[in-house]
Amino acid sequence: MITSLLIANRGEIACRIMRTCRAMGIRTVAVYSDADARAKHVREADEAIWIGASAATESYLVGDRIIAAAKDADVDAIHPGYGFLSENAEFAAAVVKAGLVWVGPKSETITAMGLKDRAKAIAEKAGVPVLPGYRGEAQDAAALMLEAEKIGYPILIKAVAGGGGRGIRLVSEASALAGELESAIREAESSFGDGRVMLEKLVEQPRHIEVQVFGDSLGNAVHLFERDCSLQRRRQKVVEEAPAPGMPDDVREAMCGAAVQLAQAVGYEGAGTVEFIVDGARPLALDTFWFLEMNTRLQVEHPVTELVTGTDLVEWQLRVASGEELPAVQNDISLLGHAIECRVCAEDPANDFRPGAGLIEEFGMFADQEVDWLRWEAGFESGDRVPAVYDSMIAKLVIWGGDRDEAIDRTVDTLAHLQLVGVPGNIGFLRRCCMADAFVSGVHHVNWIAEQGDALTQPPREHQHASIMAVADVQLTQSGGEPWSLQDGWRMNSAPMFKTAVAVGDDADWFDPGAFEVDESVGLPLVTDLSPRRFGVTTGGDTVIVTVPDFEAEAEALAGGDAVKAPMPGKVIAVNVGVGDTVEKGQVLAVMEAMKMEHSLAAPRDGVVGTVGAEIGAQVSEGLILVGLIEE
Repeated sequence: MITSLLIANRGEIACRIMRTCRAMGIRTVAVYSDADARAKHVREADEAIWIGASAATESYLVGDRIIAAAKDADVDAIHPGYGFLSENAEFAAAVVKAGLVWVGPKSETITAMGLKDRAKAIAEKAGVPVLPGYRGEAQDAAALMLEAEKIGYPILIKAVAGGGGRGIRLVSEASALAGELESAIREAESSFGDGRVMLEKLVEQPRHIEVQVFGDSLGNAVHLFERDCSLQRRRQKVVEEAPAPGMPDDVREAMCGAAVQLAQAVGYEGAGTVEFIVDGARPLALDTFWFLEMNTRLQVEHPVTELVTGTDLVEWQLRVASGEELPAVQNDISLLGHAIECRVCAEDPANDFRPGAGLIEEFGMFADQEVDWLRWEAGFESGDRVPAVYDSMIAKLVIWGGDRDEAIDRTVDTLAHLQLVGVPGNIGFLRRCCMADAFVSGVHHVNWIAEQGDALTQPPREHQHASIMAVADVQLTQSGGEPWSLQDGWRMNSAPMFKTAVAVGDDADWFDPGAFEVDESVGLPLVTDLSPRRFGVTTGGDTVIVTVPDFEAEAEALAGGDAVKAPMPGKVIAVNVGVGDTVEKGQVLAVMEAMKMEHSLAAPRDGVVGTVGAEIGAQVSEGLILVGLIEE
């Protein structure tokens, strides 16, 4: 049995693998790049080894460095997670050649199933239904145009070595084929180093359903039922669930049986996924699904399968890689309830899903995480930095219910209690997807998100309004120890006025929270104090930063001001000036650390340092004068 394991990956999948290893008593070794030096997976491992610069091409994709790290750490095996080198046959072979155990299928299997054209030929031979298309050797434009005419438009161009939605182009008519071919080939060469393409008949309203398969070195193979991954944007999965909605028993038996046939045909070992494209314009039937591809690794969405089958697929991987027989036979595996997974990403759906990076000021769940129907798979915590050089996914929320309706209800409610502040997030978008009638009815398809547009990606105005009102209400209910700070709305010779100034970005105004009704269906706002007068507020999954203008401080700054004060309790980590130094307005005089953030404190005017009120390392209270200025 494997006793020590190097995980050649990062983020939430590395943390997830470590959890199983701890339960099994297996020592774990993490690898990390410059960008991940303080990452959660590094903190949670028993040992961590640096493997290179931030760019994946100089770290996580350099197989020799990873194998060298494994040798240095004296581990038994390497688990690749998903992405990076997980489906790289040369790396898998190199791991075995180095005398280490590869936690995954044999390199020959990865090669056989890694090229879409070859995989479909194997599937056809195994009796698995395959979409009409062209998978030949001729790659010149004339030959491809001729084959496209035979198939009939619309068609899809697909990179032979593709994955992750890259190298795919939709062509609706012959006049567009040449340009789309050129674009697809260029992207395929850039992404995979292989510009070959194939053509496939387009299913215009497709669903994406995949089957989890597992094999061992003794020739056994089983399935763990299906997952529906049809909720996608730009062919990237957003929400996955198990089992697939609307799945008849006979279609499940046929689809899962076909997946096992394919696994047996290639002598599959370990965890794999057989993906099918399904005609979503019709109810599921025996003639509505076709083989798409096989992923020779653990999938991002594997937790939904674990929740509905009561299994630990990482434990299965480790046992099979150690030469053991599959932990269960087919008749032992059954479905129980329904599970949904939401991919939480540092990206802005309202801005064309632009990925974000930077410091996470707050990341957590304002709900009970100890319930047995919730799994929180996170690769980041409050205070961590999201690098700009990797995938934007930072966590996964996985929910189980006794049936699909209960799973949806629990997911929608939990998303409303989840907060991400500091980097853009897609939590509100995920919640709107799961609340939509099409998803609840199970009639969504791969193109559905794109068809909905702003209805899903743009936060409702009511959410921002509720967030602003929450901070205004906090301000009006706060009171100090003297009557002058009492927020009772008193006015001499006038009716009381309950208003306070609140700002989002550059937009500031006076608000009376009592003048507006709160729509509790959107979820009550989650308010986090980030610093005095600055709040992270989340309503219905959508987060905004709300500030309370400090007019007195602004007036003092305009007038110059003599004091640089601690804006909040914290630790002084740098003092850049001494008494007698001449400084310029805007010059950084000191740096504090508070709320897991660094705060640079600048000179409010030109002048000379008259006093320095704290030393490096000192814990200071809010309002303490750190640097006092005098006239030159």
